[in-house]
Amino acid sequence: MKRNLLVLALLWSLLVPAFAQPAQAAAPQTGPRASATATAPATLPQAQLVNRVLQNGFEIVVLEDHSVPLVTIELAVRNGSFTEPPELNGLSHLYEHMFFKANRAIANQEDYLQKIGQMGIAYNGTTREEVVEYYFTTTSPNLRTAMNFMRDAVRYPLFDKGEFEREREVVIGEIDRNESNPFYYLNLDMTNRLFYKYPSRKNPLGNRQTVQTATTDMMRLIQSRYYVPNNSALVVTGDVNPEEVFKMAQDFYGDWPRREKDPFVEFPLVEHPPLPKSEGGIVKQDVKNVIINIGWQGPSIGKDNPATYAADVFSFILTQPNSRFQHNLVDTGLVNGVTIGYLTQRNVGPIQVIAQTTPDKAHAAIKAIYNEIAHFNDKDYFTDEQLENAKALLEADDLYSREKLSDYAHTLAFWWSSTGLDYFRGYLTNLRRTTRTDLSRYLTTYILGKPHVGLALISEDAQQQVKLTPEELIGQ
Repeated sequence: MKRNLLVLALLWSLLVPAFAQPAQAAAPQTGPRASATATAPATLPQAQLVNRVLQNGFEIVVLEDHSVPLVTIELAVRNGSFTEPPELNGLSHLYEHMFFKANRAIANQEDYLQKIGQMGIAYNGTTREEVVEYYFTTTSPNLRTAMNFMRDAVRYPLFDKGEFEREREVVIGEIDRNESNPFYYLNLDMTNRLFYKYPSRKNPLGNRQTVQTATTDMMRLIQSRYYVPNNSALVVTGDVNPEEVFKMAQDFYGDWPRREKDPFVEFPLVEHPPLPKSEGGIVKQDVKNVIINIGWQGPSIGKDNPATYAADVFSFILTQPNSRFQHNLVDTGLVNGVTIGYLTQRNVGPIQVIAQTTPDKAHAAIKAIYNEIAHFNDKDYFTDEQLENAKALLEADDLYSREKLSDYAHTLAFWWSSTGLDYFRGYLTNLRRTTRTDLSRYLTTYILGKPHVGLALISEDAQQQVKLTPEELIGQ
């Protein structure tokens, strides 16, 4: 979920206006799955980014910046679809919708919204594959009040049945909206094929049947399993003093009971098996153009960290307008747009190429894309200057992303959950060390000659005319 995924998300935002939005609660916000909320991190000075772990395992992360009298506090929980077998798929999302509801301190949502509105506090939540996060943004004098609100929401939810039934319908409505968009089916098919044994672990939106039959007891199950201090972190950014934040966190969260057993020890993550062979498929929907989507299983954090840096650098090189990839595909007119991206994940990150073309150019475009892929590892596919520029620009992107610390809190929450702060702190140092040899190893390990999924989103009428085949979509 770095700069190259921002490019990928940008293309999706143009092609898929209603899809790829994260699970949301309350006010609209830019979701991390579809925006730059998880950009490539830099090595921050210790005086700026500090962290401390309370005795109950609750980690407090503080990024101090006094340029604007605003503060964001964000609760990150290691939950999301990567924790969900089919019978729980969608419950992380549904739980997110219940977070800003009645709790021990506030009897109903109307009172909750009124109290927050009176203080000018913006709030929201997001569900993704490997993190669920909630935040308040307010003026710095309201920090203690926001801390209080967050404590009551996470520790003492009431799960009022009336509110629960309403929010369950809201989540069903989100599923309805996604299913009304043709691009949803392309993404669903890719996920189901690429992660064929455990597709629910890559679907944060959730399963309709599971959500429809969910109960408040199931919400309590999610709470007891994952909403515990030793599976959560509090990220605080903005006009704050770290020591004051740590003291306040101790006051509000120090007596939060630790879960006796780590949830990921008791309920370990699944191992996504590698693709046994390449698969092609046609997704027929009412669209005017043709979308080509090629996907591979990429590296996982904790198993092959060097490949994650190489994936980011290589993808960034190819998304630049002066790259051979863009020149041979876009400048020639074969495609209207093309990108490549890798999504950083602890539990297998996908690599995807996405291109848009017209039906009359579809055959030539597919052939040309696979021709480019075949040459990815050529010594002259990119220059030394492009390699160094990519690393420098990735770092610059991170610096720009910190201009709005309320958004950067989402970045920190993402990295804390999916990679850990050590990976975050050392990211740009390792990025700068990335060499051609590293890129070559990444390409030969995960892309070149490896099983993959090739899909085309095309209308029924266009398919009858051009007759794309599954074999052609996997480069055969």
